[in-house]
Amino acid sequence: MRGSGGPSLSLPSPPSSLRVPPRPLPFPGGASRRARPAAVPAGSGRAMAEPPLSPQSPGPALPLRARLSFACGHFLNDACSALWFTYLLPFLHAVLGYGHAAAGGLLLAGQAADGLCTPLLGFEADRAHGCGRCGRRKGWHLAGTTCVLLSFPFVFSPCLACRDSTPQWAAFIYYLPFIIIFQFGWAATQVSHLALIPELVSSDHGKVELTAFRYAFTVMANITVYGLTWLLLNFQKDQPDRMEHLGPQDIPVFRNLALIVVGLGAVFSLIFHLGTKEKPYPPGVLPEPEESTPLLHKEPPGPPRLLLLWKDWLLEPSFYQVAVLYMATRLIVNLSQAYIAMYLTNSLLLSKKYIATIPLVMYVSGFLSSFLMKPVNKWIGRNLTYFVGILVVLAFASWVALARPVGDEIYGLAVLLGAGSATILVTSLSMTADLIGTNTHSSAFVYGAMSFTDKMANGLAVMLIQNLHPCPTELCCPACVSFYRWVMVLVTGGIAVVAVATLCSIMVWPIRIRCRAVSLRGLRSPRTPESGTGSTEAESHSSTVN
Repeated sequence: MRGSGGPSLSLPSPPSSLRVPPRPLPFPGGASRRARPAAVPAGSGRAMAEPPLSPQSPGPALPLRARLSFACGHFLNDACSALWFTYLLPFLHAVLGYGHAAAGGLLLAGQAADGLCTPLLGFEADRAHGCGRCGRRKGWHLAGTTCVLLSFPFVFSPCLACRDSTPQWAAFIYYLPFIIIFQFGWAATQVSHLALIPELVSSDHGKVELTAFRYAFTVMANITVYGLTWLLLNFQKDQPDRMEHLGPQDIPVFRNLALIVVGLGAVFSLIFHLGTKEKPYPPGVLPEPEESTPLLHKEPPGPPRLLLLWKDWLLEPSFYQVAVLYMATRLIVNLSQAYIAMYLTNSLLLSKKYIATIPLVMYVSGFLSSFLMKPVNKWIGRNLTYFVGILVVLAFASWVALARPVGDEIYGLAVLLGAGSATILVTSLSMTADLIGTNTHSSAFVYGAMSFTDKMANGLAVMLIQNLHPCPTELCCPACVSFYRWVMVLVTGGIAVVAVATLCSIMVWPIRIRCRAVSLRGLRSPRTPESGTGSTEAESHSSTVN
């Protein structure tokens, strides 16, 4: 038998009854090549196939074009999210004149719908086999994008059938179906896009780089939204005497903004579907192995490969550590984004143009800091990178609590909040990808569960803040000047303390996958006479993610 680059071996030919299939020869660098498969002896019940890449050996680097097209896939979601979190409450309060409870109820309904849909969609996406030319991830992405495109413009438009005498509960019922459809589509797009990360790349730094590309496009989407908002607010030609504050005259601004965002998002989604190639599942491989599933892959040397199902994740302590850290990160990012406009207009008494310029500065600083994620993470590691980001967020909270920013100081606050939020968000997503590791078959469930905690916590937090508002019958009274100031302090500094405590637990008890999974090594077909059972449980095994 001759291997590529190896010596030729001449051995006496054994009797035909004792011949066995040829085995692969080792090659330099730990690689091996299999000779042409020979006939498998009858009754062996084994299926021969090419061995997969070892989890420790990273695959080929993803081309730049593929990384850019992948990052385009979440542009629509990010742009709609910027509108949803930054401008929904001001739009409902100041533009349409709805009360605090009604506005908070609509946002809570949307977050609850998103939170409930996300883990269910993650579970179903892991079980799907794709549709036509779309793989299982891109198929769900396409369905979610369609729902967002059809429903989101109605969220930022006035009620079509409402009049001045229409009660607020009727308007609530009108907006509710559009919000639920939008959140269902948003969740489907988010889960499928995140679940593609560990399937496209396998190395730790490759995941960080792909996540950084994704966040760079997130920042670009937010910059686009806030830049368009600034243009639309500053180039209003009707009623110039009422330009300083939001009001009913700004209805066309938000309606046109939503339509432009949907149009741009459709273009970026098309680029994603044309440029991203999803790795298909090998034929016959199911996410959940059964007793009749043959061994399709030869396992590399080392510990047996573990197959974590969705129920196995619920027994992993590290799953809950990462979930709490991700939830705290999202609370800081989303709540500060939701109330920054209220803080600027009601606490600092700035004109409405600042609700576009200050978030714009935040995301420019976030965009620049995202390019530092890979070298900083490689230099000091995941945990310390997150800790540096949370220190920047705490500096922002301390500044808001101890002093009232005036003049250009408000831009310094925006830089701190933008850079800190970008750092902790990219790092927390990278930690989630580390937790998944090679268990990409159930990655959508993991991301779905993480997003469930995030959405429900955000919705409940907003509803709590809305119910604590000191001016329930009007947009803002003198008491709300300090109210929104302390909201910004608590949603950044207060939640940052929880994030630091969770990070300390991860540093003491590192992210670790334990032995509650099905082992792929030793699986046998029931036709194998030597195997007493169809599958075996893995022995005690754990792997730490550094």
